[in-house]
Amino acid sequence: MSIKVRQLTVLGEFRPFGLTVEEADGKVSEAATSPEKYHYSLFGPEVTRETPSDPLRSSLDLSSDASATSSSEFGEHELFVRGNRIIWSMGTRIYKRYTAESAVLMVRWCRMDSISEPVLCALQADCLSFYTAQGDVFCTPLPYYVASIWPSKIGLLIQKAADVNRATSTSSPPLHRRDISRPSKEHGFSHFKPPVKDDPAMVSSLLVLKHPLEEPQATYFEERGKLCLMKDFEEEVFLATDIDAMPVLYFLFSEQKMLLGIKLHIDKANKEGAIDIKPLTTWSLPAVDASPVLVTRPRVRAGAFLFTDVVILGAENQLFLYSGQHCLCRYMLPVGLGKDFATHGLQPLRGELKIIGVKDSVEGRVNVTCNNGQVFRCALRKFPFSCLVNDCITVMAEGLQCPYYTHFLSLLWGDNSSSYLADSNSHPDQEWESFSSEISKFCNKFVHPPSKRNYPARSQKETTAWDFLLSSRFHAQYRKQSSASLLPILADSSPSAGLYKCNYGREQGVEELSYYMQLGEVLDSLHALYESLKLNILRKMDVEHLASLLCTVSVYLGKTKYIDYYCRDFPEILMELQYNPPPVINEDNALAHLNPPSVFCWLETSLKNGCKSVSNSNNIPTLMCNSKSPVVGWARKVLSFFSLLLGAKRDGATLSSGVNCEIANGSARSREEIMVLAMVAEKFGRQHLDLLPVGVSLPLRHALDICRDSPPLDWPAAAYVLVGREDLARAKLRKEHGSQSSADLVSLSVPYMLHLQPVTVPSSSSEPSWLEVSSSEDPDSLYRNVEDGMEHIFNSSTQLRYGRDLRLNEVRRLLCSSRPVAIQMSINPSASDQEVQQAKLWNLAQRTTALPFGRGAFTLSTTYTLLTEALVIPKLVLAGRLPAQQNATVNLDPNIRNISELSSWPEFHNGVAAGLRLAPFQGKMLRSWIQYNKPEEPSFTHAGLLFAFGLHGHLKVLATTDAYRYLSEEHDVTSAGLLLGLAASNRGTMDPEISKTLNVHIPSRQPEIELPTLLQVAALMGIGLLFEGSAHPLTMKMLLGEIGRRSSGENVLEWEGYAVAAGSALGLVALGRGANAFSFADSFVDQLLLYMGAKGFYMEKTAKRTPPADEQIRNSGQIIDGKQVNFYVTAPGATIALALICLKTESEEIAKRIYIPTTRFDLQYVRPDFIMLRIIARSLIMWSRVQPSREWVEAQVPEFIRVVIFKSQDDTVTGDECELEDVCQAYVNIITGACISLGLKYAGTKNGDVQELLYNYAIYFLNEMKHVYPPSNKLLLPKGLLQQVDRGTVELSMHLIVLSLSLVMAGSGHLQTFRLLRYLRSRSSAEGHMNYGLQMAVSLGIGFLFLGGGMQTFSTSNSAIAALLITLYPRLPTGPNDNRCHLQAFRHLYVIAAESRWVQTVDVDTGLPVYCPLEVTVNETDFYRETTFCEVTPCILPERSVLKSVQVCGPRYWSQFIQLETEDKPWWKAGDKSDPFNEGVLYIKRKVGSCPYADDPVGCQSLLSRAMHKVSGASCSTIGIGNNPQDSSFEVDQLVSTFSADPSLIAFSKLYCDSPGRSCDPNFNEFCLQVLYECVSKDRPALLQVYLFLYTMIEAMWEQVQNRLLVVHDSLFLSNLKASLVALAYGDALLSGRLSCTNGGDIIQPIFIESLRKRIEDILTNSDGIQESLSIYLSKEQWPSGTKRTDAVLLAWYLLWYSIPPPSVVSSALKRILKGKSNDKLSMVPLLRLLLPITHQKGIIEIEKFRISLGR
Repeated sequence: MSIKVRQLTVLGEFRPFGLTVEEADGKVSEAATSPEKYHYSLFGPEVTRETPSDPLRSSLDLSSDASATSSSEFGEHELFVRGNRIIWSMGTRIYKRYTAESAVLMVRWCRMDSISEPVLCALQADCLSFYTAQGDVFCTPLPYYVASIWPSKIGLLIQKAADVNRATSTSSPPLHRRDISRPSKEHGFSHFKPPVKDDPAMVSSLLVLKHPLEEPQATYFEERGKLCLMKDFEEEVFLATDIDAMPVLYFLFSEQKMLLGIKLHIDKANKEGAIDIKPLTTWSLPAVDASPVLVTRPRVRAGAFLFTDVVILGAENQLFLYSGQHCLCRYMLPVGLGKDFATHGLQPLRGELKIIGVKDSVEGRVNVTCNNGQVFRCALRKFPFSCLVNDCITVMAEGLQCPYYTHFLSLLWGDNSSSYLADSNSHPDQEWESFSSEISKFCNKFVHPPSKRNYPARSQKETTAWDFLLSSRFHAQYRKQSSASLLPILADSSPSAGLYKCNYGREQGVEELSYYMQLGEVLDSLHALYESLKLNILRKMDVEHLASLLCTVSVYLGKTKYIDYYCRDFPEILMELQYNPPPVINEDNALAHLNPPSVFCWLETSLKNGCKSVSNSNNIPTLMCNSKSPVVGWARKVLSFFSLLLGAKRDGATLSSGVNCEIANGSARSREEIMVLAMVAEKFGRQHLDLLPVGVSLPLRHALDICRDSPPLDWPAAAYVLVGREDLARAKLRKEHGSQSSADLVSLSVPYMLHLQPVTVPSSSSEPSWLEVSSSEDPDSLYRNVEDGMEHIFNSSTQLRYGRDLRLNEVRRLLCSSRPVAIQMSINPSASDQEVQQAKLWNLAQRTTALPFGRGAFTLSTTYTLLTEALVIPKLVLAGRLPAQQNATVNLDPNIRNISELSSWPEFHNGVAAGLRLAPFQGKMLRSWIQYNKPEEPSFTHAGLLFAFGLHGHLKVLATTDAYRYLSEEHDVTSAGLLLGLAASNRGTMDPEISKTLNVHIPSRQPEIELPTLLQVAALMGIGLLFEGSAHPLTMKMLLGEIGRRSSGENVLEWEGYAVAAGSALGLVALGRGANAFSFADSFVDQLLLYMGAKGFYMEKTAKRTPPADEQIRNSGQIIDGKQVNFYVTAPGATIALALICLKTESEEIAKRIYIPTTRFDLQYVRPDFIMLRIIARSLIMWSRVQPSREWVEAQVPEFIRVVIFKSQDDTVTGDECELEDVCQAYVNIITGACISLGLKYAGTKNGDVQELLYNYAIYFLNEMKHVYPPSNKLLLPKGLLQQVDRGTVELSMHLIVLSLSLVMAGSGHLQTFRLLRYLRSRSSAEGHMNYGLQMAVSLGIGFLFLGGGMQTFSTSNSAIAALLITLYPRLPTGPNDNRCHLQAFRHLYVIAAESRWVQTVDVDTGLPVYCPLEVTVNETDFYRETTFCEVTPCILPERSVLKSVQVCGPRYWSQFIQLETEDKPWWKAGDKSDPFNEGVLYIKRKVGSCPYADDPVGCQSLLSRAMHKVSGASCSTIGIGNNPQDSSFEVDQLVSTFSADPSLIAFSKLYCDSPGRSCDPNFNEFCLQVLYECVSKDRPALLQVYLFLYTMIEAMWEQVQNRLLVVHDSLFLSNLKASLVALAYGDALLSGRLSCTNGGDIIQPIFIESLRKRIEDILTNSDGIQESLSIYLSKEQWPSGTKRTDAVLLAWYLLWYSIPPPSVVSSALKRILKGKSNDKLSMVPLLRLLLPITHQKGIIEIEKFRISLGR
């Protein structure tokens, strides 16, 4: 066959875009435009396409296998290189610019290990530079010359130059690049080593680099069982494919002008994909130049590669297109091409324009270099605009045997009239006509029509087993799989060969038989495409065009059943062809007796009988069973879904039905769930269900509806989207990919929902906004814009929780320290009033300085900041304002008070509060940002900020040098904040660097250094935090000694604080270890008991009352001197240490040794406040015995104290007043210690019993101070304690109890507790001793009550209890600078105990937080059984150690169940992917037909039916009287918007209401309202399409029958009519139990399905002339023709509906029945039923009538 010539499609003269960019920049002169000065490379967009970051979108993307992926003509990307500059562009768009350190020799894109996106590799003289999309730059030095680099699947291939032994020792890459060290898989990080002599990487000339930070490795190949190093080569190499889709490696030898091709064989058994070269399968072609292109099969993949052809420039400057060894055509340049492009500076060539080179191929485009120097961008093949043409070519490439497809390509590319291959302006219709004409030419040229050919038949007398095998379907399938070269052998050797030769002739019989079989394979392939396209309602026109072509091919092949099949689908084909099939041909025809495969028939039969039937598998085209076929993959997926749904068995990826299907990972408990996993694996989304015919999609929607209620928990996110559970999908994505996942679940829905927004009714439309509320309460607008650090606290979550409650506004007002405080004075002040103003202002300033404590807790982790902005710290304003004098500002008089000392430590706490409000970052805080916030001069505020960062764990990013810079400033408070912050950030790590830094500040470690007590105390506590829980022996021994060692500081008043810090640190180091922490247990405990002054260890009798301050100073001068111990200093620290060491150990031995005085004599030797600490210590040790009852509290009081207290009420007590005072003080401290113990154990639990108990005790002490004695005393406590106990002790006890109460109710915002705290804050100094310490307790109490804005609470883990105990240490400071007994910075350690157990539910459709009931289950403990209670979100969940499960309950939202494993671990941190609550956000999905609880608190879903009925009645009445229906339409729209946020339902209601034809058909209006009600009430919006299609289809059928007009002109109607058969079979499957029913019943009402069936049968039965048309069809095999187009359509409906077989089948059945039967009066219906099992009973009766009419 001669090679045809085709013209190249010239896209234009090529010029690198980089030159245009440089000219626009003005950097290039005309001399620099020479090609020698620059170089470039072109590549396709898929080279730089990143791996999809959105897992949900990628899992539901069908673009890779269901649609063409051809790019535009100007879609190539370009890399332009000049010198050290690289420009990456596409067309006229610049993507990026790169600048290297030296000249760039070569650039390539390459994909490497563990890097998702491609990396740009730039080769320089002495190094390789790598540029990533994130902006990272890596550099690899090269100790040798590199000639070239290539990308590969295993990494970057590096070819050395000829001089491989030269080592470039002078290469020193820049320091800012990441070339200092590289990770090694075996030895971690190691410095770059010089080349070794025996290193294979130095010997091999071809290396591979798998990662930018690794060393290049030598490449090996296996030869005769040995591994050999690959050598270099200078030839140009590229990879293509052969005609049989096998990979071919091409070598272009420029000097020999030859192209060598080596076919490769991939060993599929080898999992690593090793390639074996067959030396026999090689060939060579003359070639000057060559390049791989995608031309003939652009959508077909050959394994891991695309099917690639080769364009070859021959020796005579001729351009050829090759597919393997086969030359398809020759290309030539258009005539006059040089003249058309002579305006670009080049003169046209006088002679003939010749091609001298081809390069830069991208897909089907290539650069052609001409002999005049011009370069043209040419297209070898234009991608067809017609999807049908593209699909046909692809499916033929998939279905035809290699020789057949080669022959087809030769015909297709050799024909110059194939306009769709040459004309760039062809229309899709022209392309289809061109393709159809090619097929018709093939039929006319090689196959005779049936009128000129005798069909091969077998003789009845000479029938053999071989003839029977040849006529079987097995032989027909075997012929498709066998090679065409076997056909002559088969024809000569078979017994029936003579039959073929006698019919076709000896000379041309075999050849024509080959073409005949080739055309048969074309029919089979295109028929598979036809069946696949019928399952896509958007391809209706393509199905009709393809049916016409297939009918023509079937006519030439003489396949009458195929002709009848296509005519039934499209009766108008008969009018187009003007051909009626010939009479029934020989019944023994081996080719005509096969039935065409029918997907709809398979679906209908499978739904009726299951997919286990072998005969039903014949209805699946063979090509659909191939999982690699992309064109018919749509139908294959649908068939696989139905197979799984109907119980097909799986054998790997192959199903028993014959199709292949992948299954995604996940558990499956039913067929429906397996089907869902298959849809995920096959990337089949919900939007694709709308492309299926209604009847086909119905069972699939039914299966998804079944799985919607309670899907398995281990499904992928895409599976949840499929079943309509976007809430679970969102949670899955956040769990797997973090909160940064940008998956748009709405865009994965059906296409018509993309432009619609969810409609929601605002739940707070009538509520004032937070800004309005906060601004309206401030009487002075002057301070509205002042930042107080709490403006961010008001958000949608807090608004949802507190609603119209103004608690948060009140908290903000109470804790605001950035505005002048109001001072109530007279309007006309006098001279004496100035002193009163200063006195009041001083008292208010004491309260203001304590406010940062509460504000830090209130705003804990509630906001984020940009790392490019400085942190704003609110001011601490100590001034006042006079509302009576127009808000005049009053400042503290510096002559009276030392303002600097007053505000120093408060500024520290203000900085801590500002830093604590930052929420934990998703990544690490930048070290540079911390330095950015550092002031020029050290300040208390920045010191507090450092401490806050440390509490959040952000100081881990600081280097040792940064810590040194801070410490070198010698600012004590900054150093203390840094030490505590570093220790808190590295808590429990025992970091040696930080440990050294802390030990430097401890006197026993560095006795020669004198440091302030502040730094020593901070260092001790830092040691405890750093070594927390480690039980480090040396550290414990050191800290034990520090308890009894006095501080080296000058202030002796701070020695108790030093001992407390040492004891707390010791408790932290051995936290909860008990006796296991002591390798020397007895001596260790004895030493602590000695420090405590326990019974048996005190050495002398001390005063029995609290000594005055001056006496404490004298006694504290020496803590330990020989055997003398000052218990006033050591006892608190030792008690705390022993309590924390034995925390929760239930050690009765230790608890008994912590002695509580039981006699008046023992009481004289223990200070009352020490008794409080001992009560707390014993309670912490005996953790399980702490009970929330008054009996337990009173049980802590020794019997003699209880007797004395209650006798004092009757004035019967004997003894002096001093003893009674001591007993009363001990009683008050014991009660306070017991209340603190209750607060610590039940911290964050919101236990109602504890809350009531502590509240009553607090009110009791408050009433005692107010001398108020209510008649109903619930606790039966003694009265008149204030007469025996000083007011300061009672005030302290009451505030500690209230603070403990805040611990229990932390984060709850409990209203009763808040009122008590607000009252305590409002008291003036005249009402009590409201000093700084008490104000601090009130401030902390308010902050704890609203911890983190109500989104945080406290834990009861060991670390949390220790931190809370240190925070609540019951010795409050007397002033802002008082650090004597306890360093004020330790009051912020509660942050360690805080947990974000907050959970809020967010509607996944609207993205708004909503109310939702949760069913919370806690595990059984020793004190209570397994308990289930209900919480309404937003809420705080119980601790992880007791939480068992959480379930979304209630009728309005879809259920979710979260099962948890009980673990004694802290709550999940931010960014933890194992967090089942997704950082406190629980996505839920509201059921359609339900309203949010904010809009409908009571629940009016039951009113939906009445409301819809009312709207329906109103609409009907409106139509009846002819009024404007706008009012009723508004009601429908509002009603649907109220009960559903689904965009499809809302759009349908709007479209229905606004339809101009609404009043024309009342029946249709009523039907729409009923459908709308069912979809809303049953939460099935997808049924809208189903109901409307079925209704309109029946109406169209009825109109066509009644008016005798051809209403339906396209194939969609008939195709969907067959889908309706599937829908009815689905209804039968539901009734018979082959498919499961949902909990809500059938997805479509069975009454509607039955009425649909009845309606169709009535239409078909009552049609005029249908009986006559059927009789003619069965007898003469003729369809109604001429003007009877409507009759032909009706006949097709009738045949399809009743499944009447073709006339040949009916005739064969009647002959078998009548054979040997003489009595024609008997009914043959039972026999016909057996022979025609799929035919409907009505069709059987009509055939019986036809038989009777023949007998007459």
